[in-house]
Amino acid sequence: MKDRRRKDEIARLEREVEDLRKMAPKETPDLERLREEVSELRRQFYANLGAWQRTQLARHFQRPYTLDFVRMLFTDFNELHGDRAFGDDPAIVAGFARFHGKPVLVIGHQKGRDTKQRVARNFGQAKPEGYRKALRLMQLAAKFSRPIFTFVDTPGAYPGLDAEERGQAEAIAHNLREMSRLPVPIIVTVTGEGGSGGALAIAVGDKINMLENSVYSVISPEGCASILWRDSAKAEQAAAALRITAGDLSEMGIIDEVVAEPEGGAHMDHEATAQLLDPVLFRELDELSELPTPDLLRRRYEKFRRMGQLLVAAAV
Repeated sequence: MKDRRRKDEIARLEREVEDLRKMAPKETPDLERLREEVSELRRQFYANLGAWQRTQLARHFQRPYTLDFVRMLFTDFNELHGDRAFGDDPAIVAGFARFHGKPVLVIGHQKGRDTKQRVARNFGQAKPEGYRKALRLMQLAAKFSRPIFTFVDTPGAYPGLDAEERGQAEAIAHNLREMSRLPVPIIVTVTGEGGSGGALAIAVGDKINMLENSVYSVISPEGCASILWRDSAKAEQAAAALRITAGDLSEMGIIDEVVAEPEGGAHMDHEATAQLLDPVLFRELDELSELPTPDLLRRRYEKFRRMGQLLVAAAV
């Protein structure tokens, strides 16, 4: 409630500054000072968001999705479809493209912005054919030595009966095993929600990035609260306990880099978000491309083996 009041107050001040700007014949020192003060308030507000507030930002329907990043970061994108076994899954988009002139494969979850799009994309929740499509194309990329970029943004794999009947768990597990040994660089970016196995199925990589206001978790805060306290209303408490923010996961060594978002969040400015992400991806690709394949695979294996280790200090 307190955060909501602060956000509403900032919005009110922004409207007043805009009204003053329209009334003033030209820019004045006082108007510029007011604009800077409001901007500083906004920076302070977003810099001190809690885990639950960042979860809500990660779910914002105006955040950039995979196809937005494809448009802004890549050229010559050719989307490919189908798993060659059952069908195509629109919750995952994939295709070959060029990144700074270099041929690469791009894969990512795709949500929708309005009701029609969300239903068509199944709210970004992939079924087995989506993960099998992703793996088919990743293996094709490996055959032709194409680096792989994945963009993660899903509440989780689709839990419906039809998905389970077609082998949801097997499809995810197969991806985990095969991605761990693909002989090409894999760069993963969590752009919104990184929900459980549905996210991890395309997130076994050499570099794992997270946008500043994204989250990555084994379970949603609501699901965790329902299990622990039988009360989904305690989602905010669960979010803090889960340590699902980019900052938390960076401290624990789960991810490699936190990518800053523009002021107010990625949903405020897609182009600025892409401009902040582009040099990170370019630097990481350049670094990984220099590694011999055996070293690349060894480092990837060791990276995921280190995760989850609990180090207990010896008693004195």
